[in-house]
Amino acid sequence: MRITEIFEYHIKTFSFEFFPPRNYQSILELGINVGQLLKLSPSFVSVTYGAGGSTQELSFDLVDYIQNKIGLTTMAHYTCINANKAKVEEDLKYLIERKIENLMLLRGDLPSEGSSGLNTDFLHASDLIPIAKSLDAFSIGAAGYPEGHQESRNIEEDIKWMKYKIDQGSDFIITQMFFNNDLYFDFVDRARKANINTRIIPGIMPITNYKQISKFSKMSGATIPDSIVQRFEPIQDDPKIMYRTGVDLAIEQCIDLLRKGAPGLHFYTLNKSRATVDIFSSIPHGLTN
Repeated sequence: MRITEIFEYHIKTFSFEFFPPRNYQSILELGINVGQLLKLSPSFVSVTYGAGGSTQELSFDLVDYIQNKIGLTTMAHYTCINANKAKVEEDLKYLIERKIENLMLLRGDLPSEGSSGLNTDFLHASDLIPIAKSLDAFSIGAAGYPEGHQESRNIEEDIKWMKYKIDQGSDFIITQMFFNNDLYFDFVDRARKANINTRIIPGIMPITNYKQISKFSKMSGATIPDSIVQRFEPIQDDPKIMYRTGVDLAIEQCIDLLRKGAPGLHFYTLNKSRATVDIFSSIPHGLTN
Protein backbone atom coordinates (compact mmCIF):
# COMPACT_ATOMS: atom_id res chain seq x y z
CA MET A 1 0.00 0.00 0.00
CA ARG A 2 1.18 3.52 -0.73
CA ILE A 3 1.57 5.84 2.24
CA THR A 4 -0.61 8.42 0.49
CA GLU A 5 -3.43 5.85 0.57
CA ILE A 6 -2.92 5.43 4.31
CA PHE A 7 -3.30 9.21 4.68
CA GLU A 8 -6.73 8.99 3.07
CA TYR A 9 -8.02 6.84 5.93
CA HIS A 10 -5.95 8.01 8.89
CA ILE A 11 -5.72 11.57 10.17
CA LYS A 12 -2.62 10.57 12.14
CA THR A 13 0.13 8.09 11.32
CA PHE A 14 2.73 6.54 13.60
CA SER A 15 5.87 5.16 12.01
CA PHE A 16 9.30 3.81 12.92
CA GLU A 17 12.68 4.03 11.21
CA PHE A 18 15.31 1.28 11.16
CA PHE A 19 18.77 0.98 9.66
CA PRO A 20 20.26 -2.16 8.07
CA PRO A 21 22.18 -4.41 10.48
CA ARG A 22 25.92 -4.71 9.86
CA ASN A 23 26.73 -7.96 11.68
CA TYR A 24 25.15 -11.12 13.07
CA GLN A 25 24.51 -9.68 16.52
CA SER A 26 22.77 -6.61 15.14
CA ILE A 27 20.64 -8.84 12.89
CA LEU A 28 19.36 -10.63 15.99
CA GLU A 29 18.80 -7.37 17.85
CA LEU A 30 16.92 -5.88 14.92
CA GLY A 31 14.68 -8.94 14.73
CA ILE A 32 13.80 -8.61 18.41
CA ASN A 33 13.17 -4.88 18.07
CA VAL A 34 11.00 -5.22 14.97
CA GLY A 35 8.99 -7.87 16.79
CA GLN A 36 8.45 -5.57 19.77
CA LEU A 37 7.41 -2.63 17.59
CA LEU A 38 5.03 -4.77 15.53
CA LYS A 39 2.83 -4.94 18.63
CA LEU A 40 2.25 -1.19 18.25
CA SER A 41 0.69 -1.66 14.78
CA PRO A 42 2.68 1.10 13.02
CA SER A 43 1.17 2.83 10.01
CA PHE A 44 4.41 2.18 8.17
CA VAL A 45 8.13 1.70 8.76
CA SER A 46 11.15 3.04 6.93
CA VAL A 47 14.64 1.68 6.30
CA THR A 48 17.66 3.95 5.88
CA TYR A 49 20.24 3.84 3.12
CA GLY A 50 23.96 4.24 3.86
CA ALA A 51 26.03 7.20 2.80
CA GLY A 52 26.92 6.84 -0.87
CA GLY A 53 24.75 3.73 -0.99
CA SER A 54 27.24 1.88 1.25
CA THR A 55 24.48 -0.35 2.64
CA GLN A 56 22.35 -0.52 -0.50
CA GLU A 57 22.09 -4.31 -0.72
CA LEU A 58 21.36 -4.69 2.98
CA SER A 59 18.86 -1.83 2.84
CA PHE A 60 16.97 -3.22 -0.14
CA ASP A 61 16.97 -6.74 1.36
CA LEU A 62 15.57 -5.45 4.65
CA VAL A 63 12.89 -3.40 2.88
CA ASP A 64 11.93 -6.46 0.83
CA TYR A 65 11.77 -8.66 3.94
CA ILE A 66 9.70 -6.30 6.09
CA GLN A 67 7.33 -5.47 3.23
CA ASN A 68 6.88 -8.89 1.66
CA LYS A 69 7.59 -11.36 4.48
CA ILE A 70 6.38 -9.54 7.58
CA GLY A 71 3.67 -7.64 5.72
CA LEU A 72 4.26 -4.09 6.95
CA THR A 73 3.97 -1.11 4.64
CA THR A 74 7.61 -0.16 4.19
CA MET A 75 9.34 2.93 2.84
CA ALA A 76 12.81 2.61 1.33
CA HIS A 77 15.23 5.49 1.82
CA TYR A 78 17.23 6.22 -1.30
CA THR A 79 20.09 8.70 -1.67
CA CYS A 80 21.34 9.98 -4.99
CA ILE A 81 24.67 11.67 -4.29
CA ASN A 82 27.31 10.54 -6.78
CA ALA A 83 24.83 8.25 -8.58
CA ASN A 84 24.34 8.27 -12.34
CA LYS A 85 21.04 8.18 -14.18
CA ALA A 86 21.43 4.58 -15.36
CA LYS A 87 22.03 3.30 -11.81
CA VAL A 88 19.09 5.24 -10.41
CA GLU A 89 16.76 3.85 -13.07
CA GLU A 90 18.05 0.33 -12.41
CA ASP A 91 17.57 0.66 -8.64
CA LEU A 92 14.05 2.04 -8.95
CA LYS A 93 13.12 -0.76 -11.34
CA TYR A 94 14.49 -3.27 -8.80
CA LEU A 95 12.26 -1.80 -6.08
CA ILE A 96 9.22 -1.84 -8.33
CA GLU A 97 9.80 -5.51 -9.10
CA ARG A 98 9.71 -6.19 -5.35
CA LYS A 99 6.46 -4.28 -4.99
CA ILE A 100 8.01 -1.48 -2.92
CA GLU A 101 5.65 1.47 -3.32
CA ASN A 102 7.12 4.07 -0.95
CA LEU A 103 10.34 6.05 -1.14
CA MET A 104 12.07 8.63 1.04
CA LEU A 105 14.25 10.46 -1.47
CA LEU A 106 17.32 12.25 -0.12
CA ARG A 107 20.50 13.71 -1.47
CA GLY A 108 22.69 11.97 1.06
CA ASP A 109 25.75 13.29 2.86
CA LEU A 110 28.53 14.78 0.80
CA PRO A 111 31.93 13.07 1.18
CA SER A 112 34.45 14.83 3.39
CA GLU A 113 36.04 16.57 0.40
CA GLY A 114 32.67 18.06 -0.61
CA SER A 115 31.18 18.00 -4.10
CA SER A 116 34.53 18.14 -5.90
CA GLY A 117 34.87 15.31 -8.42
CA LEU A 118 31.35 13.95 -7.86
CA ASN A 119 29.13 12.73 -10.64
CA THR A 120 26.86 15.71 -11.32
CA ASP A 121 23.75 13.85 -12.52
CA PHE A 122 22.19 14.21 -9.05
CA LEU A 123 23.39 16.88 -6.66
CA HIS A 124 20.08 17.39 -4.86
CA ALA A 125 17.10 15.26 -3.91
CA SER A 126 15.03 17.50 -6.17
CA ASP A 127 17.02 16.14 -9.13
CA LEU A 128 15.92 12.60 -8.23
CA ILE A 129 12.27 13.19 -7.37
CA PRO A 130 10.98 13.81 -10.94
CA ILE A 131 12.47 10.54 -12.20
CA ALA A 132 10.78 8.53 -9.46
CA LYS A 133 7.53 10.46 -9.91
CA SER A 134 7.47 9.81 -13.66
CA LEU A 135 7.27 6.06 -13.01
CA ASP A 136 3.89 6.47 -11.30
CA ALA A 137 4.84 3.66 -8.94
CA PHE A 138 5.65 5.33 -5.62
CA SER A 139 4.49 7.59 -2.84
CA ILE A 140 7.44 9.92 -2.32
CA GLY A 141 8.59 11.44 0.94
CA ALA A 142 11.11 14.24 1.39
CA ALA A 143 12.99 15.61 4.37
CA GLY A 144 12.06 18.80 6.18
CA TYR A 145 14.29 20.87 8.45
CA PRO A 146 12.48 22.83 11.19
CA GLU A 147 15.66 24.81 11.86
CA GLY A 148 16.65 25.05 8.20
CA HIS A 149 19.10 22.90 6.28
CA GLN A 150 22.70 23.61 7.23
CA GLU A 151 23.52 24.60 3.66
CA SER A 152 20.64 27.08 3.34
CA ARG A 153 21.39 30.71 4.09
CA ASN A 154 18.21 31.09 6.13
CA ILE A 155 14.88 29.41 6.86
CA GLU A 156 13.16 31.31 4.03
CA GLU A 157 15.55 29.87 1.48
CA ASP A 158 15.09 26.42 2.97
CA ILE A 159 11.29 26.69 2.69
CA LYS A 160 11.72 27.71 -0.96
CA TRP A 161 13.68 24.54 -1.68
CA MET A 162 11.16 22.43 0.19
CA LYS A 163 8.41 23.92 -1.97
CA TYR A 164 10.48 23.02 -5.02
CA LYS A 165 10.68 19.39 -3.86
CA ILE A 166 6.90 19.33 -3.49
CA ASP A 167 6.45 20.85 -6.93
CA GLN A 168 8.77 18.20 -8.36
CA GLY A 169 6.58 15.43 -6.98
CA SER A 170 7.08 14.82 -3.24
CA ASP A 171 3.88 13.72 -1.54
CA PHE A 172 4.73 14.34 2.11
CA ILE A 173 7.43 15.62 4.44
CA ILE A 174 9.07 13.98 7.46
CA THR A 175 11.13 16.35 9.57
CA GLN A 176 14.56 16.04 11.03
CA MET A 177 14.67 15.62 14.82
CA PHE A 178 14.01 18.69 16.94
CA PHE A 179 13.61 19.28 20.66
CA ASN A 180 11.57 22.49 20.76
CA ASN A 181 8.04 21.99 19.47
CA ASP A 182 7.68 25.68 18.65
CA LEU A 183 10.24 25.11 15.89
CA TYR A 184 8.04 22.47 14.31
CA PHE A 185 4.84 24.49 14.41
CA ASP A 186 6.62 27.60 13.12
CA PHE A 187 8.04 25.47 10.30
CA VAL A 188 4.57 24.16 9.41
CA ASP A 189 3.17 27.70 9.50
CA ARG A 190 5.88 28.95 7.13
CA ALA A 191 5.23 25.99 4.84
CA ARG A 192 1.50 26.71 4.67
CA LYS A 193 2.15 30.36 3.86
CA ALA A 194 4.36 29.13 0.99
CA ASN A 195 1.43 27.03 -0.31
CA ILE A 196 2.92 23.75 0.86
CA ASN A 197 -0.20 21.80 1.83
CA THR A 198 1.19 18.28 2.11
CA ARG A 199 1.37 16.36 5.38
CA ILE A 200 4.39 17.34 7.52
CA ILE A 201 5.16 14.59 10.02
CA PRO A 202 7.40 15.44 12.99
CA GLY A 203 10.50 13.28 13.48
CA ILE A 204 11.16 12.21 17.08
CA MET A 205 14.49 11.06 18.51
CA PRO A 206 14.40 10.29 22.25
CA ILE A 207 17.47 11.35 24.21
CA THR A 208 18.36 8.04 25.82
CA ASN A 209 22.09 8.49 25.17
CA TYR A 210 22.95 12.14 25.66
CA LYS A 211 26.48 11.97 24.22
CA GLN A 212 25.26 10.20 21.09
CA ILE A 213 22.36 12.59 20.50
CA SER A 214 24.61 15.59 21.11
CA LYS A 215 26.89 14.29 18.36
CA PHE A 216 23.95 13.79 16.00
CA SER A 217 22.72 17.25 16.85
CA LYS A 218 26.01 18.90 15.94
CA MET A 219 26.20 16.96 12.67
CA SER A 220 22.65 17.82 11.62
CA GLY A 221 22.30 21.36 12.92
CA ALA A 222 19.42 20.45 15.26
CA THR A 223 19.86 22.45 18.47
CA ILE A 224 19.34 21.07 21.95
CA PRO A 225 17.80 23.81 24.14
CA ASP A 226 19.78 24.93 27.17
CA SER A 227 17.02 23.75 29.48
CA ILE A 228 17.48 20.19 28.17
CA VAL A 229 21.28 20.42 28.28
CA GLN A 230 21.07 21.41 31.94
CA ARG A 231 18.86 18.39 32.68
CA PHE A 232 21.09 15.88 30.96
CA GLU A 233 24.67 16.94 31.55
CA PRO A 234 24.64 16.07 35.27
CA ILE A 235 23.16 12.61 34.60
CA GLN A 236 24.88 11.63 31.35
CA ASP A 237 27.02 9.00 33.09
CA ASP A 238 24.04 7.32 34.75
CA PRO A 239 22.34 5.27 31.99
CA LYS A 240 19.24 4.34 34.00
CA ILE A 241 18.39 7.87 35.10
CA MET A 242 19.28 9.24 31.66
CA TYR A 243 17.01 6.70 29.97
CA ARG A 244 14.06 7.49 32.19
CA THR A 245 14.60 11.24 31.82
CA GLY A 246 14.87 10.95 28.04
CA VAL A 247 11.75 8.82 27.75
CA ASP A 248 9.76 11.17 29.99
CA LEU A 249 10.89 14.15 27.95
CA ALA A 250 9.92 12.45 24.69
CA ILE A 251 6.50 11.54 26.08
CA GLU A 252 5.93 15.19 26.97
CA GLN A 253 7.08 16.27 23.52
CA CYS A 254 4.86 13.77 21.70
CA ILE A 255 1.74 14.55 23.73
CA ASP A 256 2.22 18.27 23.15
CA LEU A 257 2.69 17.78 19.40
CA LEU A 258 -0.42 15.63 19.05
CA ARG A 259 -2.60 17.89 21.22
CA LYS A 260 -1.63 20.85 19.07
CA GLY A 261 -2.50 19.12 15.82
CA ALA A 262 0.57 17.26 14.53
CA PRO A 263 -0.52 14.57 12.00
CA GLY A 264 1.26 11.76 13.80
CA LEU A 265 4.84 10.93 14.74
CA HIS A 266 7.85 9.33 13.04
CA PHE A 267 10.27 7.72 15.52
CA TYR A 268 13.98 7.47 14.78
CA THR A 269 14.42 4.24 16.73
CA LEU A 270 18.18 3.70 16.23
CA ASN A 271 17.14 0.02 16.05
CA LYS A 272 16.15 0.03 19.71
CA SER A 273 12.56 -0.82 20.55
CA ARG A 274 12.39 -0.29 24.30
CA ALA A 275 12.31 3.50 24.32
CA THR A 276 9.83 3.72 21.43
CA VAL A 277 7.53 1.17 23.07
CA ASP A 278 7.72 2.98 26.42
CA ILE A 279 7.00 6.35 24.80
CA PHE A 280 4.22 5.26 22.46
CA SER A 281 2.51 3.19 25.16
CA SER A 282 2.42 6.24 27.45
CA ILE A 283 0.61 8.51 25.00
CA PRO A 284 -3.11 8.76 25.87
CA HIS A 285 -5.16 6.52 23.61
CA GLY A 286 -7.33 9.38 22.44
CA LEU A 287 -4.32 11.12 20.89
CA THR A 288 -3.26 8.14 18.78
CA ASN A 289 -6.62 7.61 17.07
